[in-house]
This record gives sequence, structure tokens and C-alpha cells, in this order.
Amino acid sequence: MHSVILYGPPGTGKTTLAQIIANQTRSKFERLSGVESNVAEMRKVLAAAANRLANKGLPTILFIDEIHRFNKAQQDVLLPDVESGTVRLIGATTHNPFFFVNSPLVSRSQIFQLQPLSEAELLELLRRALADAERGLGHMRIEAQEEGLRHLAKVADGDARKALNSLELAALTTQPDAEGIVRLDRAVAEQSIQKKAVVYDGDGDAHYDTISAFIKSMRGSDPDATLYWLAKMIHAGEDPRFIARRIVICAAEDVGLADPMALVVAVAAHQAAEFIGWPEARIPLSEAALYIATAEKSNTSLAIDAALDDVRTGRTLAVPQRLRDAHYAGAQRLGHGKGYQYSHDHPEHFVAQDYLGAAKHYYEPTEQGLERAIKERVTKWRARSAQTKGTEG
Repeated sequence: MHSVILYGPPGTGKTTLAQIIANQTRSKFERLSGVESNVAEMRKVLAAAANRLANKGLPTILFIDEIHRFNKAQQDVLLPDVESGTVRLIGATTHNPFFFVNSPLVSRSQIFQLQPLSEAELLELLRRALADAERGLGHMRIEAQEEGLRHLAKVADGDARKALNSLELAALTTQPDAEGIVRLDRAVAEQSIQKKAVVYDGDGDAHYDTISAFIKSMRGSDPDATLYWLAKMIHAGEDPRFIARRIVICAAEDVGLADPMALVVAVAAHQAAEFIGWPEARIPLSEAALYIATAEKSNTSLAIDAALDDVRTGRTLAVPQRLRDAHYAGAQRLGHGKGYQYSHDHPEHFVAQDYLGAAKHYYEPTEQGLERAIKERVTKWRARSAQTKGTEG
């Protein structure tokens, strides 16, 4: 087998899979910790693996738990022996290996992403633990109600370790009844696993994936999904300013001129959240998120990107003479401001004149919301400007 990196949330079986692979391949199983192990210990294990392979022909599975905790130098120590096949590496991590593990190690390894266990899978796991007398709780007289087991499976949130630990805690701390039977009902289960485990870390995939789902739900006009992802971040203790910043960006980018009030509401929510903090910040953030989710959408504000691209890659346009600053002595001698017409001196406060010096259109209004009226005005103004240019030509 090749070296592998098992990537997924806690309690999904990364260590168990490593041990199964070692048993199935009849390999020596060596375990190191990304938190506790140092380079000297790593070199000792690698040297022993080389001797074992040379003298006995016995391969070594080197399992490194929390491999993302190793710094670059520590990870580089592994490369020669992984490359030569002296050891077959199995790394386990809760962090995205493409960001937290050195590229050379990633390129030499198969990446397997493990998903949280389903409620049904956790329920089956709990039943096995109750029936297994050797490795589980089968040696005890336990009667577990279905409702209690389902509560443990649900609240564990895909984490098998948390589910099993909670079951064990319930079994060991519940007094047997007069018949010597430990009865595990819903009330006992609730005491054994009091807070749902939400997989969420401030700098990992859960953080970025959840905010991504939140933004896409607002953009996709789904207020219910928007509130769920917002609630997940609030429950996990996310920085309210981080959430607010994303709401402000979404208001400008995805609602834009279809409903300009969205940006006003978002900025107000940002200021309120920064001022009051949790838990009250949930209310203005919810208001702003719901406003955006239910507003008509237009992303025409991204027209700035086309203009930026022209500035970066095209010929830089000179400011037309009539638009140049004419407020200093000598400006008129240079011709600055000559021919400029003041818009407010004309009907409808508009006058057709060239403001760019090139025929370019970046902004294309949509028919969404308030932008429909903007489109009518811009279309009329552009037609008049085109007519004026044609007359001048």
C-alpha cells in the first residue's frame, strides 16, 4: 500500500483504520504524536524501521496522529524514508492536509477524507458496545431505552468517541435498580452528554466551510438555511465581527443596487454587533442576514473588476482636458477645464459630454428591484451621449 493521510473530524475512525491496515498488512505498528513527539524520537523510530526491514523483511506502518502539528522541519525528516519505502506513513489530521501538511508529503500520499458518522451508524455502534462483553459493556446488566440511545447518537454529532464515552459514563454512574439492572433512559442520556458537540475550529475547514455555506445561502435567497449556518457559528463562539464583515460584503456584492438599503442595514448590524457583543449581537446579525437573503439580487457592483482589469492591463487613459483641475493659477493657460459643462445648469441636471475619452461600458444595470429604474435612466443618458458624440464627430 501507499502512504496515506486520513483527514476528517474527531471520532470518525482515523486511528482505528490505521490499526486495521497494520494488522491486515502484517506490519509493525509504530505510533507517534504530532503534539508530543520530537525529531530525535522520529529518527529513532525510522532507524528501527530500516533495520527491521533489512534484517527481517518486516514492513513498518508509522502512524502519526495530529500530523498537522509537526512543523516543516519535522515533516521533512519523514520524506527520505517515506520516499524509499522504509516506512509506510499513515497520517491522521482534523485539518485540511493541503494547507497544513507539506506538499512533498501530500504528493507522496493518498488523501482520504472521512465524513462524520450518521445518526444510524452511531446508534449501531452504541448497540454493539452494549452487546460486546470483551471490549464493551456486555459484562454489565444494562437495559437501554431506544430513546436514550437515539439521544446520545444525535447529540454526539457524528463523533463516535463522544458517543461511546457518553454511553460508558451513563453506565458507570447510574445506580442499578433492585434487580441489579442499570436502566439507561432519555433522562440519564441527557445527563451524560449535556452539550452537543459542534465540530468547529477558528482556523480550519469547519470555519471556512460554514461561512461559505452562510454566504451562499444569503446569495441563494434561502432565509432558513441562512439562519441555520448563522446559528452554528453563533453556537460555536465565532467572532461576531467576522460574521458581520461577510454580511457587509454580501450586501454590496450580491444585493447591490437592486436594494441599496441592504448595505445600510449590514453596516448598521456590523456596528451594533461590535458595540454589544454576544449574545445580543445575534439579533442585529440575524436581521441583516435575513434582509440580504430576502432582498432582490444584483451583482453589478462587480463591474469594478472589469475597470480594474483595464487599468492593470490596458493603456492608461489620460484625463480629458475639460475634466482636469482648473482651480489653481495657470490652469486655464494649460486649457484645463475648457469646455466643461456643469450638469446642474441643464434640464434634468444632465448634460451629454465625454467623461472618459474612450468608448467603454463597464456597468450594465439589471431589471432587479430598484435597479430597474436605474437601468432606464442609464440607458437614456447613454443614448443621449452617443447622439452627442455622433454629432461632434
